[in-house]
This record gives sequence, structure tokens and C-alpha cells, in this order.
Amino acid sequence: MFKLIKRSWNYLVALFTGKFNEAADPKVQLEQAILEAQEQHRKLKEQAANVIANQKQTEMRLNRSMEELEKVTRSARQAVLMAEDATKKGDAKKAQEYTAAAESFANRLISIEHEVENLKALSLQSAQAADQAKSAVQQNSTALQKKLAERQQLMGQLDQAKMQEQMNSAMASLSEQVGQDTPSFDEVRDKIERRYAQAKGTQELQGESIEGRMLEIEQAALNTEAQARLSEIRSQLGLDGASEAAPAAEPQVESGETA
Repeated sequence: MFKLIKRSWNYLVALFTGKFNEAADPKVQLEQAILEAQEQHRKLKEQAANVIANQKQTEMRLNRSMEELEKVTRSARQAVLMAEDATKKGDAKKAQEYTAAAESFANRLISIEHEVENLKALSLQSAQAADQAKSAVQQNSTALQKKLAERQQLMGQLDQAKMQEQMNSAMASLSEQVGQDTPSFDEVRDKIERRYAQAKGTQELQGESIEGRMLEIEQAALNTEAQARLSEIRSQLGLDGASEAAPAAEPQVESGETA
């Protein structure tokens, strides 16, 4: 039962996630991805800074321990020399006191030596961790810069995709019917061409019919009557001879002579 509920929940999450991704604006999602990458880089830098700070603190502790080790070593040597000098002088009390102080310095020296060894190992580990943190920050910074550079390219591709989608939609609207009351471009063109063809066919039929021949004969008769009337007007104006006079023939030039 629990597995069924879990699978159903995962199915619903995937379903609504897919619908959300389909409806979401890619530009907004791209900006969200860039902001998330920048936030991760900031956190990585903070973690790396903490690692480097820890390494610096370890180095400072090691330096202090080394200085204290050197100081305690000098004190232990001085205590041994003073105890030896008191013994030579026959001062057993001072010799015993100096010897006890030298033993205390020796015990302190042993403790500091162990501390120095531990700090050396810890400093080595801290240095390695700091180098790894620096390398991780550098690699992530390079990847982030690459993403920022690709963002402009993706923005341009997205704008081109939107423009192409609009062009495809516009071209599709020319060949597809937009709605029940809106004819497509192809349908309107077919309708106009059909009417034009019908008109041309009707005109040709009228030209081949008896009525068309009768109109042609009537038009020819009108043209003949008009020509006769123009001849009559020319006769009245005395223009018949001038219009009918032929131009004088030009003399022919024999070969070799100059015109």
C-alpha cells in the first residue's frame, strides 16, 4: 500500500512538473538556473574560505608551538647546566632544585614535541584541503563564466525560435482554415479563379453564338456607314483629289553617279 501511494505521488509530481515546464517561460527558467549557479558558487567560496582559514589557524598554532618548543629546549638546557654547576660547587640543594626544574622542562618539552608533530600532520592535511578548495572554486568559476557566456547565445536562439514559430504559424494560417466563418487563403483564391474562369467561358460562348455574330455584323455595318460619311465630307471639302494624289516618283540614281 505504501509503495502504491509513493508511486502515485511521484507520478503526480512528474505530471505537474511536466505541465509547469511546458507553460513556463524559457527565459525566466534560464535566469533562475543562472541565479542558482551563482548562489552555489557563492556558497562554495564561503566553504573554501573556511577551509583556508582553518589552514591558516593551524599554521599559526604550529608556529607558536615551534617557538615554545625552542624556548622550552633552551630552558631545559639552562636548567641542566645550572644543576651541574651547583653540583660542582657542592650546593646540593640548588643542584636538586635545578635538576627538578630541568625534569619539568623535559616533560614540557616532550608534550610540546607531540603537539608539534600533531600540528604538522594537521597543517599538511589543511594545506591539501585548502589547495583542493581553491581548485574547486577556480573550476566552478570557470564553469559559471561559461554558463554566463552561453546564456546570451541561448537567448538569441530562443528569440530565433520564437520568430520561426510565428512565421510557421503565419504560413499555416494561409493554408488552414482559421474558423468556421473564416475561409483560408487557398479557398478564397480558388473561388476568385473559378469566377474568373466562368466569366471567360461565358464570354467565349457569347462570341460563338448567333447573337454574337449579329452584333458583329451590326458593328461592321456601322463602320461602313461611318466610312461613307467621311468620304462624303471629304468630297464636300474638295479633299478627294489631294488625298488620292500619289507622290511623284523620285528619279533613280544610276550606279556610279552621286545623288
